[in-house]
Amino acid sequence: MNRCLIFDFDGTLADTLGEGLKIYNDLARQHGYTLIDPEDVEELRHLDTKGLLRHLGIPRHKVPFHLATAMRRLRSRISNLPLNKGIREVLPTLRKHFDHMGILSSNVSENIESFLNAHDLRKEFTFISSIGKLSGKAKHLRAIARTFSLMPHEILYIGDEIRDLQAARKSRVDAVAVTWGLNSRESLARENPAYLIEHPRELLELI
Repeated sequence: MNRCLIFDFDGTLADTLGEGLKIYNDLARQHGYTLIDPEDVEELRHLDTKGLLRHLGIPRHKVPFHLATAMRRLRSRISNLPLNKGIREVLPTLRKHFDHMGILSSNVSENIESFLNAHDLRKEFTFISSIGKLSGKAKHLRAIARTFSLMPHEILYIGDEIRDLQAARKSRVDAVAVTWGLNSRESLARENPAYLIEHPRELLELI
């Protein structure tokens, strides 16, 4: 029986992809990385994090610095960004059926809190876990399990990226892949998630 439902934030709950693309292209111009044309986004959705960084010409060791800069720039804009369509309608029902419902994200907690408060959704989540970097979600999933005295099979992690599904697998947590975010349906399916979901209303089938 699943007792804890954990959401990724960017791309899964919040529609931050468009704003994130603008921020990335600003940084790319400043540092000489490959710009992303909106027409190329669909092709890039098939790449995992390593492949995307290679394509864009971003050294791995510079990612934490650029991510921190991007999160600071996002902070002043995030309250104005929308939820992904259909998310609001399912959250209250999901919350009633799980002991714990939280967020695990590479975004910073200040951004997540601002966004949830702007959309009057903070009350739906019992915790927010921010790692502030691209790697390390598996470790944090295990930490959440210890905090709430949960077994891995009692947790579901919902994400829109290949790295979310890989983190879930590492921590022996079942992954729920959603197709409305960063990575494509095909690339997510290759990771063999427990669930592959096309629309937020399908999340109700997890109950």
